[in-house]
Amino acid sequence: MTTVQEAAAVRYGIWVLCPAVGAAAVWGLKLASGWVTTLGWFPFQEVFELVTDIPEPWVTIAALGVGAAAGLVLAALWAADMLSVDVSPDRVALHKDDKRFEFERHRVESAFTDGKHLVLLSPSGAELARERSDLSRDRLERAFTSQGYRWRATDPFASEFRMWVEHAPELPAEVNALFTARRKAIAKYEHEEAAELAREIRKRGVAVRDEKKRQYYRCER
Repeated sequence: MTTVQEAAAVRYGIWVLCPAVGAAAVWGLKLASGWVTTLGWFPFQEVFELVTDIPEPWVTIAALGVGAAAGLVLAALWAADMLSVDVSPDRVALHKDDKRFEFERHRVESAFTDGKHLVLLSPSGAELARERSDLSRDRLERAFTSQGYRWRATDPFASEFRMWVEHAPELPAEVNALFTARRKAIAKYEHEEAAELAREIRKRGVAVRDEKKRQYYRCER
């Protein structure tokens, strides 16, 4: 079996780097708070004035604590967005945000990357998975080909995608409703919600991909 995942330095380093950067950033704002209060046009003046009123060392301790906590939240979001891929001769397993998506060998006709997404295709051309990741394309290709899977240079069905519009006539009402909900999630930067809605759409025989904030679809065979 071949496993492709982010380097250990990234997987573990974010739990140190993000809190450190967050603490440094908030501490920097604390140092600048006195100057900011002299800028009448700057927003959140009340917050900066409150900071200048808190005595040392409590204001520094609070700034470092708040910054580190914000960094931990960022690290958790980053870790949840990381994709890990296990490729073996008999199955492919994708791990993301405590979820596991497993596909037996006979279900996977080929794999490829589309921008930042890893895509698995079935023998009928249906998309089994389309998951976002920062994994190296070359590492993914080697993992799949070394286990006997077909790797495609591009999406063979790219020309079949069309932009989704409200109440697309060729889509069932249920699928259009999912697209509408997904559009709202994308607008709010709720990435995991958008990904989950895409999985629900895919279960109903429709592939979905994004370009900027526009949704595109193709009805699968």
